[in-house]
Amino acid sequence: MIDVATSLIASVIILMVGYTMAISSKDLIRLLISLELMFGAVFLALMPIFSIESLIAESFVLAIITIFTSSSELLILIGTIVKLDKVKKDITTDSISVGGDVL
Repeated sequence: MIDVATSLIASVIILMVGYTMAISSKDLIRLLISLELMFGAVFLALMPIFSIESLIAESFVLAIITIFTSSSELLILIGTIVKLDKVKKDITTDSISVGGDVL
């Protein structure tokens, strides 16, 4: 059985890999994968909380908030990828400008 410390250490490592991927991503698909990896790390960090009797109700609330945040982020990013592909015919992050300004 995996103990709490091992689960949290694995979660932090996965989160750092996700952050590194997000910072260095050159296209929106890699950014999407890295964001999902980060949310997976958050879910992994939530798992040990369910083993504590007094925190089960709070664990469910945190899990539901994380699920809704992850799903809405996924839908927004997929919509952005589709829109960017239709407009610019390119999904690289180089074609995205700050504040919506035209390049």
